[in-house]
Amino acid sequence: MTRTRAKSDSHVKSDVIAELKWDTRIDETDVGVEVQDGIVTLSGTVPSYAARMAAQDAAHRVWGVLDVVNHIDVRLPGSTIRTDADIATDVRQALECDVFVAADRIQTTVSHGEVTLEGEVDVLRERGDAWNAVLHISGVTRIIDKLKIRRPSVSADQVRQAIEDALERQAEREVAQIQVVVDQGSVTLSGEVRSWPEKQATIDAATHAPGVGSVIDKLRVVSRS
Repeated sequence: MTRTRAKSDSHVKSDVIAELKWDTRIDETDVGVEVQDGIVTLSGTVPSYAARMAAQDAAHRVWGVLDVVNHIDVRLPGSTIRTDADIATDVRQALECDVFVAADRIQTTVSHGEVTLEGEVDVLRERGDAWNAVLHISGVTRIIDKLKIRRPSVSADQVRQAIEDALERQAEREVAQIQVVVDQGSVTLSGEVRSWPEKQATIDAATHAPGVGSVIDKLRVVSRS
């Protein structure tokens, strides 16, 4: 028997609030939580972009959450307001210190705390690594990712097979439940997974494949009994 949700919205809401309180990166009193039909809407104001994303991740970790709408604003405390030049210096240093990022192929622009990443990387996973390198820099209020993925000469079938092989190696993933479609560098993942971490791990596996420029997530989180 398959069921998409077994928790009421009020139960999901209380669990999300508890998870926000549990996560030491977040002051749960800064974040408002509303739930309707398993969709969680977060609101409020936090002191950093990292805290905004931490709250989003915390909500996704709660079983019964189907989607998260993040309406949290970032408002820097007066003591942490920094110039764009200071932020740009830290962004460059962070990219150069990350061994998984080809910093020399990435250009950045900083405007009012918003960091734009441009350039070309080898795989989608590297885009994520660059994003994470910048995430925790003090003063950053938003990250705009315009990085492009190099397109190697591999066929759609080769990309699909590489992703399916990767999922097969990960024993917790039920590959028969997941469909992989590749079209001009875009990968669509559909089917059923058992939890948000399993869903995220499946998406992450696809980002390592050569030639993948984007991943369209149509995976459904369901419980199976």
